[in-house]
Amino acid sequence: MEGMDLGYVIRLIVAGAIPVLFSITLHEVAHGWVANKLGDSTAKMLGRLTINPLKHIDPIGTVALPLGMLLMSMLTMGQPFAFGWAKPIPVNTRNLQQPRRDMAIVAVAGPSANLLMAVFWVLMMPVFASLIPDANIADGFITMAQIGLVFNLVLLVLNLLPIPPLDGGRVLAGLVPRNMADVLDKIEPYGFPILIVLLLLGVLDQIIGPIIGTLYNLLTSII
Repeated sequence: MEGMDLGYVIRLIVAGAIPVLFSITLHEVAHGWVANKLGDSTAKMLGRLTINPLKHIDPIGTVALPLGMLLMSMLTMGQPFAFGWAKPIPVNTRNLQQPRRDMAIVAVAGPSANLLMAVFWVLMMPVFASLIPDANIADGFITMAQIGLVFNLVLLVLNLLPIPPLDGGRVLAGLVPRNMADVLDKIEPYGFPILIVLLLLGVLDQIIGPIIGTLYNLLTSII
């Protein structure tokens, strides 16, 4: 791993732990919070409307996959890249007044939370730089903010892809005619395999990379 040592990798993982956990956690909480506002209190009754990451952690999606992708991306590309997920928030569509429309609103809440968190982390960069006198400590917190910014942008853009069961697929299902929504429902079991194939072929990065880069440049330009 040219230009990188074990100490650097450990520091990167430590710096990224908080923003990664909360970007995934708050994404799911946003789904549940909006669902509750629209009439479905399933997530609330199950105690999932909490920012406690332990209530949302998925051993594979929250821990193993992001860490594995982070290490592999640094080994192959030299730049950290990862995405992941938490345990999905349960939503009972029978409790929603207009299920298709309301599920689309619930779906878009997750990426919206990631956008807000990305803005938060980019605003924290100059705060850390100006308020923390020790340069090494400040650099660690700035790295945390950078990881938070990038990870939330990845989740934002990735989840808005119109592939079920991603949020973008659910939003699309709420906008198209019922017969097309039924087709999307049939595709849903194959959504994640499709996503993995796109990732392995390098197509996924070509699709979301430019969008993430544009959003990154836009947000960092404000500071």
